[in-house]
Amino acid sequence: MQAAARCLRRSTYVVRFPGNRAGSPLSSSNQRSANERYRTSLGATASSLYSPFCSLMDWEFARWAKMRGPGSTAVSELLDIDGLAEKLGLSYKTVAELNAIIDKYLSSERPRFTRREIVVGGEAFEVFYRDVIACIRALFGDPEFSGILVFAPERHYTDDSRKMRVYFDMHTGKWWWDTQRAIEALHPGATIIPVIISSDKTQLTLFGSKAAYPVYLTIGNLPKDVRRKPSRRGQILLAYLPTTRLEHITNKAARRRMLINLYHACMSRILKPLKMAGIDGIVLASGDGVLRRGHPILAVHVGDYLEQVLVTGCKQGECPKCPVPTDQLGEFTQAHPLRDSGKVLEVLGDTDHLDARNFTRACQNVGIKPIRHPFWVDLPFVDIYRSITPDILHQLLQGVVKHLVVWLKKAYGADELDARCRRFPPNHNIRLFFKGITKLQRVTGGEHADMCRFILGLIIGLPLPGGLSPVRLLRAVRALLDFLYISQYPVHTTASLALLRDALSRFHANKAVFIVLGIRVDFNFPKLHSLEHYFLSIILFGTTDNYDTQFTERLHIDFAKEAYRATNHKNEYPQMTLWLERREKILRHEVFIRWPLHGPHTPDSRTVPQPSLTALRLTRIKMARYANVKALTFARASQDYGALFLSDALARFVVQYQHPWLSDADVEREAGFIDFHFRTFHAFHRMKFTLEDAQELGIMDAACDAAHARPERHDKQGRVVPARFDTVLVNEYGNGQQCGMLGYRVGRVRLIFQLPYKAAKKLFPHTVPPAHLAYIEWFTAFTQPHEHHGLYKVSRCRGRNGERLASVIELRHIRRSCHLLPDFGGPAPRDWSSSNVLDKCDNFWVNPFSDMHMYMTLV
Repeated sequence: MQAAARCLRRSTYVVRFPGNRAGSPLSSSNQRSANERYRTSLGATASSLYSPFCSLMDWEFARWAKMRGPGSTAVSELLDIDGLAEKLGLSYKTVAELNAIIDKYLSSERPRFTRREIVVGGEAFEVFYRDVIACIRALFGDPEFSGILVFAPERHYTDDSRKMRVYFDMHTGKWWWDTQRAIEALHPGATIIPVIISSDKTQLTLFGSKAAYPVYLTIGNLPKDVRRKPSRRGQILLAYLPTTRLEHITNKAARRRMLINLYHACMSRILKPLKMAGIDGIVLASGDGVLRRGHPILAVHVGDYLEQVLVTGCKQGECPKCPVPTDQLGEFTQAHPLRDSGKVLEVLGDTDHLDARNFTRACQNVGIKPIRHPFWVDLPFVDIYRSITPDILHQLLQGVVKHLVVWLKKAYGADELDARCRRFPPNHNIRLFFKGITKLQRVTGGEHADMCRFILGLIIGLPLPGGLSPVRLLRAVRALLDFLYISQYPVHTTASLALLRDALSRFHANKAVFIVLGIRVDFNFPKLHSLEHYFLSIILFGTTDNYDTQFTERLHIDFAKEAYRATNHKNEYPQMTLWLERREKILRHEVFIRWPLHGPHTPDSRTVPQPSLTALRLTRIKMARYANVKALTFARASQDYGALFLSDALARFVVQYQHPWLSDADVEREAGFIDFHFRTFHAFHRMKFTLEDAQELGIMDAACDAAHARPERHDKQGRVVPARFDTVLVNEYGNGQQCGMLGYRVGRVRLIFQLPYKAAKKLFPHTVPPAHLAYIEWFTAFTQPHEHHGLYKVSRCRGRNGERLASVIELRHIRRSCHLLPDFGGPAPRDWSSSNVLDKCDNFWVNPFSDMHMYMTLV
């Protein structure tokens, strides 16, 4: 619960919805809590903590068999071992007996699946679905979510001047506020339940054509941190839609028309109860038993472009949100208005009064396909063109970024791009593609995201063919990367939305370079045009991680693929649904068993005091308890780690640590009198960082990072593993802030060490000795970013004789790791490699795209 509790612990200025009735409990008496009702449902078998199981072993085996077990056959063979069930004290001897216990005694409090036939075009299709109202009740009343549900909209600002809006969870967006106002005018005291539906067809087998078409449901009352984690069970499998391809219909137009009508007929049946419930409301009990009048309203439909086209009924190649002509999709001159839902509803309302030809013509006039009854047409307070939301995975990563990689390959050639790709230094957040990126096949969205972390470094300094200036291309690539990263901010403000719009404007201002190079003829494709609609969706529904398909696609593993593997692959859907229901019962019972250990009531996380940003540390560093090398000598530190001037640097540190007011000349003089009466010390090969909120709003989750400093070694097979000495961002004088480069400097960690206890006491007799230290080789200070691509350039600091300048610093002054992109200055030297480039190259560009935290820090 701690992670979810932090979701509501804010450092923003909050304006609540006017009046005190929105989201307020009903005046009638409350119910017992969900866990108390569940205990009652167990009946007489509730005498034991693990009832209906007789012991902890009995319960743990059942949980393993259903959640982690290899399959029913294997578990049955295990239980058939003579005497096993008796020795373990199990109350069942076969899987069938275990299933009978689960089916008879346990309840998931989530509805069972229902099989129905949907008739479209005289043909019947099978659909498995759950009662949507019961699913909403189950999510709203889950005891795991008691205390973290949101019941009313809010407006968040950075401070009490109310000039800078803040958007993160769905309740901070404009949609909830406006919908609350509309419902309050009809039924005061309403609690809006924003329903979020996602649908996507997925393959169940690697070979063949077996597919599933799951539909998922969640509610916006849950914090986004809960909704996007499958382990928190904030999503419910609502239905399996038919996956037929209707190949027996030879006319392609008729086939497409029947498929879209089949989809809407199924969704209409599933979501029909939302019509009356959205207007009149239903009584809902949260996990603590408090009753409220909830109004479930369809807020968002999450899906890729094909799903968006299917839902809205527009044609492929068009924008599903606005009526922009297809030959103007690549323009960004003004904000295109959304499609007029009023006109669409007016046409669809005349379905019974028009023949097929006139109805088709009327639908064409408003830009949709002839759908007899779209599922959203009768749902209250729904504008489907607003409900279609951005999709980072398919629109950006698998869309625009995928195109960008192809464009760069055509502009520069595959050989040089792959050569540079193999020569980037390692970093905790960087995936190294040692075979290059241009020949990859079936590239995933995650791989495209990994490419974006270094793609700008592939082209800096490379000439374009024909002597064409690369300035516009660099600016275009930088603009797209800025848009990608800013669009994924976990918190948006009015200022960050302005930066997002500026990034898109900069790309459109420079995109013509791809036409000049002959790579593109135009930019009229929907995925690029869709970026125009990100601003409105963030303002309406909060940040993009509220509705990104990256999180819903992960659900396919649990709710479709694993469920299919548990069947005999014949008439699979009844088996899949039963398998899922039993797993849900086990998970619900696990929650109940944990309940007595924490008491009957979950504390309201909103009563926790808000943290003070001034008290937050920028970085928390974690070191191993035991050193990797317990007795490292100065000679080995110089030879193996490259700490060539360790003794001199350490002597200067000892003087500065005790006398920080001395000048550099005085430090050098005093350092000559320092003697080290120890020969060995402890050495560590890695430090771990926990990076605090880079947006300074108390909302962003902490990020993990690491830096290595280890010499060359051999693995278990005797192969050489190259040395690795990472670069880091150092808060040199302790005045560095959360964001911005002021006070920071890049250094390369050569050695992480700790002085012996007695030696430290002797060297620092009048002060508290430092804990862990680092030997750092310095790079030059930050100056101004490059005018075209915006990266900071740093060079290795050298002395008069070419030696590398280094210092010993306290480990606590290191902010985080820092990835450097080599300044190749043309074709990449072939003697450079990923393991030696930091030694052979002197000039680098600081990479702001290694991860989101680094981007927020540098930009």
